[in-house]
Amino acid sequence: MAATHTLRDSARAAAQGVRQALGGSFAAISKWERELGQLRVLVNAGELAPGEREFPDGETYPVHEFPEIVGFLHEQWAGGGEPNAWVEVAEGVPPAEGRYNHQRVAALRRRGRGCCVVAPIVLHGRAWGELYVARRAGEPVFRRADADFATVLAAVTAAGIAQTERLAEARRLAFTDALTGLANRRAVDMRLDEALELHRAEGVVVSLVVCDLNGLKRVNDSRGHAVGDRLLERFGSVLSLCGAMLPGTLAARLGGDEFCLLAVGPPSDEVVKVAGELCYRAGELDLGEGVAVGVASTGDPIGAVRSARRLFRLADAAQYRAKAAKSGEPVVAGRHGGADDPVVRLADSPEPPPGPERRRFRR
Repeated sequence: MAATHTLRDSARAAAQGVRQALGGSFAAISKWERELGQLRVLVNAGELAPGEREFPDGETYPVHEFPEIVGFLHEQWAGGGEPNAWVEVAEGVPPAEGRYNHQRVAALRRRGRGCCVVAPIVLHGRAWGELYVARRAGEPVFRRADADFATVLAAVTAAGIAQTERLAEARRLAFTDALTGLANRRAVDMRLDEALELHRAEGVVVSLVVCDLNGLKRVNDSRGHAVGDRLLERFGSVLSLCGAMLPGTLAARLGGDEFCLLAVGPPSDEVVKVAGELCYRAGELDLGEGVAVGVASTGDPIGAVRSARRLFRLADAAQYRAKAAKSGEPVVAGRHGGADDPVVRLADSPEPPPGPERRRFRR
């Protein structure tokens, strides 16, 4: 489990290892989705019965059918007891100190299994899910020693899952803007490099929409930064909504009052249409003064795009022109004269645009 990077891979490694350690023919790991009141199967490992899949899509069970996962916490753990595993058998007569659950017994019989051991998985003192290991019908039934071993293995599994979740959260934070919940600049840089590789190899259209939120400084100065943050959050929601109109588009906050959409695949005309919708919706916000939007797409006559830097410079230059003209519509690089397009010439100029309001184009 230490080498895995996702919850699915971690659960798979744990299920396979526990199945082998307990001499089972089958193992599964399920997560308790508290908000939905159900156990969701993450992975099935070993010999699968008809209808079972290694990574099932939508295999869930109402938690009220398996109350021991919920009730055991309050009845025993709260009193200082341990989350001990237990055994179920297909005949419905559990061994000493075992349990009897009609749903589990029915499932054993239906799938040709003779017995199972169930161990709660506990994270941070709360029931997270369960570890389930079964043997074929006719094989030796699990005993108390097996259940005790399963309890230990469930604790090891819990530690591995906790590590995986911590790493996943760290990765999420590394690529997420904390205020808006959108992607951050690091995520855009990585995605754009990958997208341009596809463009060079397969001709996939890559489009960048750069947005500068107007009026943020005025809001911060007159109404306070808390209100300014609310404007950023609201615009972030509008950006996310518009980005969703283009499948697979990444919505991001680059920093400060700058945002962007990165679209990979859709034709440039569709991207420009969405950019126009973004301008309209931003203009409808109660706070702020709309948004200046620039678009650069490999689907337009902008010349060869060999680097992320050039596409960013083109989108920056288009956004600069939109801001300078106080345009309520997006400015699109390459649509006013091809190579002689003023946005293309501005982006390819070695000097940044003049004037007190200039922004240095991205290097």
